[in-house]
Amino acid sequence: MQSLALIENWPVPTAAAAVVRADGTVAGAHGPTAQRFPLASVTKPIAAYAALVAYEEGAVELDEPAGPEGATVRHLLAHTSGLAFDEHRAMAAPGTRRLYSNAGFEVLGDHIAKAADMPFAEYARQAVLEPLGMTGTTLDGSPAKDGVSTVDDLVRFAAEVQAPRLLDPRTVSEAMSVVHPGLTGILPGYGHQKPNDWGLGFEIRDSKSPHWTGSSSSPRTFGHFGQSGTFLWVDPDAGAACVALTDRAFGPWAIEAWPAFTDAVLAELRG
Repeated sequence: MQSLALIENWPVPTAAAAVVRADGTVAGAHGPTAQRFPLASVTKPIAAYAALVAYEEGAVELDEPAGPEGATVRHLLAHTSGLAFDEHRAMAAPGTRRLYSNAGFEVLGDHIAKAADMPFAEYARQAVLEPLGMTGTTLDGSPAKDGVSTVDDLVRFAAEVQAPRLLDPRTVSEAMSVVHPGLTGILPGYGHQKPNDWGLGFEIRDSKSPHWTGSSSSPRTFGHFGQSGTFLWVDPDAGAACVALTDRAFGPWAIEAWPAFTDAVLAELRG
């Protein structure tokens, strides 16, 4: 795919990107796709997938208590537990506000570790990374932001999300559907969004503006970006997913470069 070569124009030391179709075929790749990059918050969708495996295995229930009083596993996954961004402190009643929370994912990781009787990173390895052959990926540290991976591995993950083998497709469909519709909140880097829609660990594009995906991205697009200059989106209408990893922190350069890049990828897919 010629559009992937646009990453060469990004003001970053190193970048790698790939597109994988819903049938699992790689439409194109560019850059050092085997190089390991810190994921920052692109860790969250992988951690969420592990949490959903724990749910299907019966280790946890989505609506069982977890986190602050009144909150559940579902609240933690959907950033509606009321926990602050980086503090284990309740800022709102569960289900009333979309408060993007690293702390919420850390509480979720601890909750699953206790239920599974093993460290969360090990559970995620056994539940998701190993079955998908993601040998270059680790989730040590915070399940909110400390993952390290490669484009090659995230292509495997994006293929799984589009055609699930580890989970019932109905569970994945729920994960990419809005939890607590209509809640407003701040999308980090992009300001206040009304509504600020989210699924179970995946951000949902809907009609958000401004946004890190493209102007031609479908409202059904879901995924995540990270402050380490990384993103993964899945556009069901395009029948494809895109991964891009860099080694420069997110900032104005990404706000400018990413939407045009995504629009070019989608145009080439359509063409």
